[in-house]
Amino acid sequence: MHVSDGVIDAIGNTPLIRLPRLSTAIGREIYAKAEHLNPGGSIKDRAAKYMVLEAEKDGRLKPGGTIVEGTAGNTGIGLAMVALARGYKALIVMPNNQAAEKYTYLHALRAELVTVPPTKFADQAHFYHTARRLAEERNARGESAFWADQFENEANARAHYATTGPEIWRAMDGRVDALVLSSGTGGTIGGTSRYLKEQDARVRVVLADPAGSGLYSFVKRGEWKSEGSSITEGIGIMRSTANFRQGKIDDALFVSDQKMIDMAHWLLAHEGLFVGTSAALNVWAAATVARGLPAGARVVTFICDGGQRYQSRVFDEAWLKEKGLTPKATELDAILAA
Repeated sequence: MHVSDGVIDAIGNTPLIRLPRLSTAIGREIYAKAEHLNPGGSIKDRAAKYMVLEAEKDGRLKPGGTIVEGTAGNTGIGLAMVALARGYKALIVMPNNQAAEKYTYLHALRAELVTVPPTKFADQAHFYHTARRLAEERNARGESAFWADQFENEANARAHYATTGPEIWRAMDGRVDALVLSSGTGGTIGGTSRYLKEQDARVRVVLADPAGSGLYSFVKRGEWKSEGSSITEGIGIMRSTANFRQGKIDDALFVSDQKMIDMAHWLLAHEGLFVGTSAALNVWAAATVARGLPAGARVVTFICDGGQRYQSRVFDEAWLKEKGLTPKATELDAILAA
């Protein structure tokens, strides 16, 4: 057993879990990369580690400095954890409509937290621009601030090309029929799909996308269009990022919030997996893609984070009822029906 030298060294090398009941039911093998078992509780720990270590190496992050980032929460949590481990401060900017558990976690990690109203990316009040501006202001005052810029900082995708992709390839003994996952910054799909396609060009890569995002439309038709909105957090976007452009993507699937909620509750009841919104969306899409492949096909997806971060929402009956998202389907065939 590997002994990690500190919390940062413990990031990555997460288990790849076969979902036995789901796999048996559909006659295809579904595997989920258990990224919720990273030290900070999400897949974003990988990007946080690589962005910080690369910034240290090239001098953008100086001793005693502040790491600044705009995030839906998970990258901020990863960065705040890495900041404590490496002796930095963290300033995290978030929309004010995310799950309360994320704010609580960031406060516990001693991060300075700034919340802003959710708005379109073109608005300079958007969390992305606010984080950039706060970093610039601190540097102008002579303070040392590093804006991580997870959307355009390609250390994000490099983390997944260097670690996530190879881990999957080794665990699957080089036999992967499809990779199915959602995208936010584009780092995971960018780095992982590129690595797997380089090993075997036949690996089918399918993007899973929620309402309110333009990625599905972009992949399918080359145009940025979206409809509605989603309760998912940290996935879906209306622009192409430097990290996303590294991806090798063959197709896309749209996943409704109702399908995602139904799958989240099915996974808890039948697989014992307590997962977040993007993970449930990923598994629904992975199972849907798998059913279109030959029997015995092997499909990999991601548990991006755990359900603990959404317990007051996704697993709260009153909140779900208010949103009109009370779990409806309990049988797998009904959940997977288009």
